[in-house]
Amino acid sequence: MSEQDIYLKSPKRLNPTTNSNHSPMNFRMETKNLTVKYGSVVGVKDISIAFPDKTVTALIGPSGCGKTTYLRALNRMHDLTREANVEGEVLLDNKNIYDENVNPVIIRRKVGMVFQKPTPFPTMSIYDNVVAGLKLVGIRDKTILNETCERALKQAALFEEVKDRLKTAAVSLSGGQQQRLSIARALAVEPGVLLMDEPTSSLDPQATLRIEELIHELKKNITIIIITHNMQQAARVSDKTAFFYMGDLIEVGDTNTLFTNPSKKQTEDYITGRFG
Repeated sequence: MSEQDIYLKSPKRLNPTTNSNHSPMNFRMETKNLTVKYGSVVGVKDISIAFPDKTVTALIGPSGCGKTTYLRALNRMHDLTREANVEGEVLLDNKNIYDENVNPVIIRRKVGMVFQKPTPFPTMSIYDNVVAGLKLVGIRDKTILNETCERALKQAALFEEVKDRLKTAAVSLSGGQQQRLSIARALAVEPGVLLMDEPTSSLDPQATLRIEELIHELKKNITIIIITHNMQQAARVSDKTAFFYMGDLIEVGDTNTLFTNPSKKQTEDYITGRFG
């Protein structure tokens, strides 16, 4: 079985699987025949991808190809859109997150989201932004909140920059710091998967570099799925890449292989700039 087969088909979730080099591979998340519709409009159709644990997978493709629609299905954000309908399965640790008995609030703690633009809560301090998720579920113990705040800010490579002003307004931070604060808030509830929707598109090159360095650190412990329009960024940060076009998954596999020797002409045309 080729690596392409492993990622496009449906391997056993979180059980040892064999890739083309016969090495064990665990999958933290997987979608099986995932289709998302908005009324009669199909956003993505029949998408099957498995995401290895503690790796970064980049989703690439032209604007409007379905990347964000797909990403939002991975933590049930489409529940908030009345006309959206999700078919197929999204498996997290071998459990379908769309089963009737699954609480979407819990899923959004296990599968965090970082958006295109920084999203600090404007009326809250840096500290309160980080621990907001814990307070939402009723945690009020100061020791727990303080320890969590420090841990999450350190994970987001922000603690040293803000440790002396935790009670100041989050909006006083720079754009890059606000984005790392948004990441810290997502990390505070200890997700197993972190979704990132073009997290550096509104940042300057220096802030972008900090986020990319952070992604490399975070993947030691969690699975990351990132949307990017920057082919160089996808090559720098990801282990796997999936190419979407007009709602279809065209190709998915090892990033280096996909960028240097894609199996589909559409993929080659896109990454070489012939369209997009």
